[in-house]
Amino acid sequence: MQNVTEWIEVRGAREHNLRAVDVAVPKRALTAVTGVSGSGKSSLVFDTIAVEARRQLNETLPAFVRGFLPALSRPAVDAVEHLPAVITVDQRRLRGGARSTVGTITDIAPLLRLLFSRAGQPSVPHVDAFSFNMPAGMCPGCEGIGEATVVDLDVFLDRSRSLQDGALRCEVFAVGSRNWQILAGSGRLDPRRPVAEYTETELHDLLYADDGMVAMEFQGQGYNASYEGAVTKFRRLYLDQDPEMRSGRTRKLVAAYTTTACCPDCGGTRLSPLALSSRINGSTIADLSAMPASDLVKVLETMADPAIAPLLNALWARLEDLVGIGLGYLSLDRRTASLSGGEAQRVKLVRQLASSLNDLLYVFDEPSIGMHPRDVSRMTDLLRALRDKGNSVLVVEHDRDVIVAADHVIDLGPGAGTAGGEIGYTGDVAGLRGSATLTGRFLDEPVRLKASVRAATGKLPVVDARAHNLTGFDIDVPTGVLTVLTGVAGSGKSSLAHNVLRVQHPMVIAVDQAPPGANRRSTVATYTGVQDPIRKAFARANGVDPALFSANSAGACPECAGLGVIEQDLAYLDTVTTTCAACHGRRFTEEVLRYRLRGRSIGDVLETTVAEAAEFFAADRRVSPVLGTLATVGLDYLRLGQPLTTLSGGESQRLKLAGHLSEPGGVYVLDEPTTGLHMSDVRRLLAALDRLIDEHGATIVVIEHNLDLVAHADWLIDLGPEAGSDGGRVLYEGPPAGLLHARGSHTGEYLRRAVEAAGVEAGGVEAAGVEEAGVAETAIDSASAVKAAR
Repeated sequence: MQNVTEWIEVRGAREHNLRAVDVAVPKRALTAVTGVSGSGKSSLVFDTIAVEARRQLNETLPAFVRGFLPALSRPAVDAVEHLPAVITVDQRRLRGGARSTVGTITDIAPLLRLLFSRAGQPSVPHVDAFSFNMPAGMCPGCEGIGEATVVDLDVFLDRSRSLQDGALRCEVFAVGSRNWQILAGSGRLDPRRPVAEYTETELHDLLYADDGMVAMEFQGQGYNASYEGAVTKFRRLYLDQDPEMRSGRTRKLVAAYTTTACCPDCGGTRLSPLALSSRINGSTIADLSAMPASDLVKVLETMADPAIAPLLNALWARLEDLVGIGLGYLSLDRRTASLSGGEAQRVKLVRQLASSLNDLLYVFDEPSIGMHPRDVSRMTDLLRALRDKGNSVLVVEHDRDVIVAADHVIDLGPGAGTAGGEIGYTGDVAGLRGSATLTGRFLDEPVRLKASVRAATGKLPVVDARAHNLTGFDIDVPTGVLTVLTGVAGSGKSSLAHNVLRVQHPMVIAVDQAPPGANRRSTVATYTGVQDPIRKAFARANGVDPALFSANSAGACPECAGLGVIEQDLAYLDTVTTTCAACHGRRFTEEVLRYRLRGRSIGDVLETTVAEAAEFFAADRRVSPVLGTLATVGLDYLRLGQPLTTLSGGESQRLKLAGHLSEPGGVYVLDEPTTGLHMSDVRRLLAALDRLIDEHGATIVVIEHNLDLVAHADWLIDLGPEAGSDGGRVLYEGPPAGLLHARGSHTGEYLRRAVEAAGVEAGGVEAAGVEEAGVAETAIDSASAVKAAR
C-alpha cells in the first residue's frame, strides 16, 4: 500500500445515516462514490470530507478574518486526516444576478474583449470599452443589463377612478398615505376628478413631474416636501436601486407593477454604440457572444492573424472545453441564472480547467446529470485532466460510464436511510464487478429492448413546432403509451415538450424538477398530506389538541419557531445555519416531545424514513397508501420531516409523480426523472410509470438520456442531430428497435452499442420490434417528411 500521506483518511464518520465509517480515499486519483439513493454518499463526501476540509482551512486564518466568514460546525466524525484544500463543484444553480453570463463565469468573455481591443476595426484599444459591466462599455440606456424595466401603467393606474377613489393602485400611493397627500395636496391636480379627464399636462404632473414643493404638516409642524410624480417616485425608490439589494417586499412591488422588455437602445446586447461599432470579419462582439459555442469555435478557426494567434488559441481551447463537455449549444451571453443544475455544474468544471493550481481536492455531485451518453465520455476526459494536473477528484455518481472510468470506487449501502451508511466495497472497478453489492451487480447489467410495445390509443398532434431551435415540423405524440424524447443536450427536446406540446395541448401536466414546496417549513409529511392524520393520531392517543403536534403551531419550539435551526443572515456571505440549542433540532417543545404514540414521540416519527413509517402506520388507511406510493417511486429513504428544500431535482420530480399514481389517466411530461437514481432504482421508476399507464390509462412523455428508460419506451422521438442551430429536426419516430440503425442519430448509435453488448443481434431485434408494432420506420432526413405509418 502507498504511503499513508497519499490517502485521505476518514475515521468514525457518523454524519446523518453513516455508521461510524472508516475509509481511505486515494490522492491524485479519480474516485467514484457509488450506492443506492440515500445510502450516505453525499453525507460522506459533502457533509463530512468537504465540510471538514473547508473548516480546517478556515482555522488556519487569523481570528479577525474568520470573524467575517461563515462558521462551519465540525461534522460528526472522529478524524479526517491528510486533507488537501477542497473545491466543491455541486449542482446549485449559479447566481450573480443579471450581469452574470456564461461568458463571464467561464472567463471566456474577457478573452473575447481582448481580441476585439486588439483586432477590431475601427480600433477601440481599450478592453473596458467592450465590457457591459464597465461604464466605458455598457449601454447608457439599460446600464449593461440588456433589458429595460418600465412601470406598466395599465396595472399601476386605473384611469376610470379619481385620486380620491384610489386611481393609483400601488400601495405606496394608498389613499391617505404621505405619498398620496403630496400628490393630492399639491394644487396641481383635482383629486375628485377621474384621471381619464386629466389634461396632458395634468397627467404628466401626476406621473412624471419632478419639480416644485408642497406644503405639508406633521404633528402640528409645517414643512415643505419635494414634489414627484408617481412613476418618477416609484422608479427612484425601487427601480433605480441594485436589483441584488432589493428586499423581498421591493421585489414583489417591482414584479407587480412593472414589465421588462429588450432595451430599445442596444437591442439587448448590453453594449454601448462605441463597442458595437467595432467589427472583426463583419461581426461585432455581440454577434459572436450570441452564437452557440460550437459555432463560435468554427468562426475563430477562420481567423488567421499571427499577431493574435496566442489569444485565438486560448479562446479556442476554452471554448473546446465547453463544447467537449456537451454545452456547445450555450452562447456566451446566456444568463447563468437560466442554467439548470447540471449545466451549472459543468460550467463550473470548465472554469476550473483553466486553473494552474494542483494538489487540490475537487468534489463533484453527479456531473453526468443531463448529459447524453455521447458526451459523458468527454466529461470523464475532463475529470481525468483535472486528476492529471496533480489533483484528487471525488465524484458522487450513478452513471455506469463514469464509474467505469474511475481509478478507485467507494460503494455505500447496502440500502438507503437506516439500511445504508456502511462501506460495501472499496477498490478498483474490476473488484467492484465481482463484489456482491447492488452497484457491482448492476454495473454490467445489459440494456434490453422491451419485449413488446403498447399500441397507442390515440394521438396528440403537434403542428408547426418552431420554439427556439425547432424547425417547424409536424408530428404526432401517441397517447396511452410511454413516449421518450431523445437527442443530445440542446437538440430541442425541452422546447418540443414544454414550449410546443404543452402550449398546443394545455391539459398536459408538467412534472418537473422544481422544488414542490418553496418554503423551508414544507416537509415530505406536509406535502403528501400525512402530517394531518399523524397529528390527529397523536392527539387521540394523548387526549390533547392536535395543534400541539404541529411545528408551525402551538407545539413549536419558541426559540427556532419550529424550524429546528437558527439562521443568521450575513448579507453578502452565506447564511449561517446552526442547530437550535433549545430543541436540538427536533422542532417541538419538551412538553410536546413527552407525548407518545405506541412508544414514539412526534419528533421520533418525523425522523423516521418513509419505509420505517410505512411499517409503523401499516394499519392507518389514511397514511399507509400514501407512503406506499412514495416507496413505489423509490423515495422510501426520505425522512417524513425532511424539508423539501433539501431534495434534489430528481427527488422533487418523483415526489410529485407519486401524487399522480392514484389519479385516473392524464397526460404527463417528465423531465429526466432518472436524475439521482441508482441503476437498481431506475427499475422501480419504470414500474411506477408502467403502473400509471396500465392501471390508470395515463399518457407519459419523458425527456431522457438514460438508455434503460429509452429501451423501455413504447415510442421514441429522436431530435438532432446536434445541439442549437444544428439540431431541432426529427431524426426518427417509432419503437425503440427501429432507432438502432437510424442514420445520423447519436442516441441510436449508443443504444445499439448497449443492446449489442447484451449479446443481442441488433438487426434481429430491430426487425422483430418494428414488425410487432406494425410500423415501418427508418431515419428521417427531412423534418417535413416525418410520417408515422400507424
